[in-house]
Amino acid sequence: MLYVVIPVFNRLSFTIACLDSLRQQTDQDFKVVVVDDGSTDGTATTLAAKYPEVKVLFGSGSLFWTAGVNLGLRYALDQGADWLMTMNNDVIVYPDFVANMKKAASSRPPALYGAYELDAVTQEPIYSGGWSSWATGSFRRLLDDLAPDQRRGQWPSQNLPGRGLMIPRVVFDRIGLFAADVLPHYYADYDFTHQARLAGFEVYMNFDARLGTYPDESGDQHNRQRKSLRNYYNHLFSIRGGANLRDFTQFARRNCPPFYLPLFLVTGYTRRILGYWR
Repeated sequence: MLYVVIPVFNRLSFTIACLDSLRQQTDQDFKVVVVDDGSTDGTATTLAAKYPEVKVLFGSGSLFWTAGVNLGLRYALDQGADWLMTMNNDVIVYPDFVANMKKAASSRPPALYGAYELDAVTQEPIYSGGWSSWATGSFRRLLDDLAPDQRRGQWPSQNLPGRGLMIPRVVFDRIGLFAADVLPHYYADYDFTHQARLAGFEVYMNFDARLGTYPDESGDQHNRQRKSLRNYYNHLFSIRGGANLRDFTQFARRNCPPFYLPLFLVTGYTRRILGYWR
């Protein structure tokens, strides 16, 4: 059985749209777990009234993404889940999403699969995985490597985000849950997929499994769009800051080969400190 785990904190309208898109899947053989981490916008009441099929777990408001996901994953594992999927609430999945993820999962030995992300409004490609260069601190995107007519099926990838990430149970049995103790919000998904690769699992971008996302709606995008010294500080040091220097350091120390670590850190710090103002 597949369990879909969705951590939420407010933004009820996004949660409704996400759950409605899951209700429209051609394959309905899955269960949904929502982790409501202290929402104050009526999320709990709405889910209880309109989505009785959804299991809701509650946090105190201090879980952030990683611990929230882990809470849902523990529940799903305890229920005997064979496959688990992490998903953010600010996405909508297209009707054949689950079916195409399951089709990929049955095509080879247990592996991890990420979703092909499109802008939910314009339908333009947003993200499709890729490869880190430890030597230069850069990221080579599959979107740049593949022509539009090649973007189908599954392609190997190094790091994948948690938005529609499908994971076989055996991965958790081998490497444990996401690293909430060192990566509470950002980088935990990239860390997990790379740690899975180091443990011997293959990681694929599944171009046949599409979801829509809202690239301007993340908390860190608001920091970038409304430039100020306060938002700059949040960008670099807040738990929800996309360039959080502490978390980037932890990610690098856990994943970068030791030979490249000093260079990777220097280039990474430079990109994050200066990139905000570009």
